[in-house]
Amino acid sequence: MDSRVSHRGAIGLALAGFTFWVLADTSMKLAGNSRLPAYEIVACLGLALAIALVARGFLQGTPRRLLPKSPARQLVRSLLDLGNNLCVVVALRHLPLTLFYILVFLAPMMTALLSAVFLRERLGWRKVVAVVGGFVGVVVAVNPFSSARQEDWIGYAACMVCVLCFSVNMVWSRVLMRAETPESLTLFSGVVQVVVGAVLMMAWHAEPVTPRLVATLTAMGLFCACGSMCFFVALKNTSAVHVSQCHYTQLITGALLTWLIWRETPTVWMMAGSVLIVAAGWLMAAAMSHESAEASPQVFAGPGD
Repeated sequence: MDSRVSHRGAIGLALAGFTFWVLADTSMKLAGNSRLPAYEIVACLGLALAIALVARGFLQGTPRRLLPKSPARQLVRSLLDLGNNLCVVVALRHLPLTLFYILVFLAPMMTALLSAVFLRERLGWRKVVAVVGGFVGVVVAVNPFSSARQEDWIGYAACMVCVLCFSVNMVWSRVLMRAETPESLTLFSGVVQVVVGAVLMMAWHAEPVTPRLVATLTAMGLFCACGSMCFFVALKNTSAVHVSQCHYTQLITGALLTWLIWRETPTVWMMAGSVLIVAAGWLMAAAMSHESAEASPQVFAGPGD
């Protein structure tokens, strides 16, 4: 794949990447419906990512980009990534795919709050309104006054832990990205997931895997690897703000797959909450774009902007 593409091509790759990730999450939900432990599913995911990144690095002649410069710091990030992925498996076992995406879209708002506290970044009025709107959207989507089952609340709790791990991970990754490459961060995380999963499988009896489950796990890994590759190329050829705005297409593709596979339709509360969360996300993206324009008033013509 040619890494130098136009802005429009980069947006197309971003859309493809987020769609691949929805397919990966769908495969993960299907695998999670079995009795396979969450750590086995996460280990398979990490193995697929590691293989894909190593192959990509050698094919492009850039294997050194895979090497970590600070393994200790990367280990902290990888453990956060591991906790995030384990909670994703648990959440997908208990929640519809559409509601899962509505809840995890709270992550950009949480990241903005953590960045303001730990990185001393400015929290302007746009970000404040976006954070408040995002939290209100989640409350509306969850509709806590409805008769939720106990297993639903397990999914909600897993989603909140997932959002927390992901948000802290994003803040820490922004610190690491000053010296590390995205490829090395992803590869190191994948290796940690494989190692931890293998240790747990040796400590506890691993669940036997059927041929159908092998196909599901293989599809999950391939979809995730394809999504990561598309995301990296898109991020290299256009701004992070433009790429992040494509994130919300997962609500549409997630809802479509939920209806096609499980015949579940989003409730009125879920749709109302998703509108609030998407609006908050767009406002957050606009605030970030405004701050970026103030920090770098020059106009660049080359790829990567």
